[in-house]
Amino acid sequence: MNLEIIGVRGISLLKKGDFLNEIILECLMRMNQEIQEGDVLVIAETAIAKTEGKIIELNDMIPSSNALKLAAKTGKKPELVEAILQESKEIIKVGPNFIISETKHGFICANAGIDESNVDYGLATPIPEDPDRSAYQIMKKLKEATGKDIAVIVSDTQGRAFREGAIGTAIGVSGMCPLWDRSGEKDLYGKELKTTSIAVADELASAASIVMGQANEGIPVVLIRGLNYFKQLKNDFADIKPLIRPKKYDVFL
Repeated sequence: MNLEIIGVRGISLLKKGDFLNEIILECLMRMNQEIQEGDVLVIAETAIAKTEGKIIELNDMIPSSNALKLAAKTGKKPELVEAILQESKEIIKVGPNFIISETKHGFICANAGIDESNVDYGLATPIPEDPDRSAYQIMKKLKEATGKDIAVIVSDTQGRAFREGAIGTAIGVSGMCPLWDRSGEKDLYGKELKTTSIAVADELASAASIVMGQANEGIPVVLIRGLNYFKQLKNDFADIKPLIRPKKYDVFL
């Protein structure tokens, strides 16, 4: 399998009401590229939040007593902590400069996924209200415009338990299953795989993150081409839920 990872260049600073599907097609045309069957588009959650108008004005946040306590403990701004609390279902762990929480979507991540980068001062972007729905809407419009079966992944940059550094992680998906169950297949020695599931949406989000970058690269959309297993995982009604491990299986509780 030969993969191409192509940054979609020429996307200007996005704002509420922009149609990402149209912008993507226009930029690809200027790059002399066309969407092909089986392409996967990975879109940064910040781009989704901006176009959907889900921006947090930190100065509008009125810190609660709980937010003030957590701010003192973590060193974070009280207004940011209040935003984290409002986007969280549960606070999991708190320490110097970090708050690990479960978001309203069921993701376990730092700061409820709220990001202050790549937005103006005093603003922050939370995880989109429904990343699966956002992915589906863009996938559907691109499919209607091109006639091609494709997938769309909404990605976020997140850390991992007991690992340093952050990587691209899938938080929404449409057009393909995010998890590939390969149990029953054979390894190189003919042994049957028993419990091998591959988080392909996370792998693709992480690969795209290399091209997106985290600073001023200005590439919020990446096209991945050449997946030889796309047809196996094609599913217009897929969502991110298969990647979220139920709490009852949390071995660290």
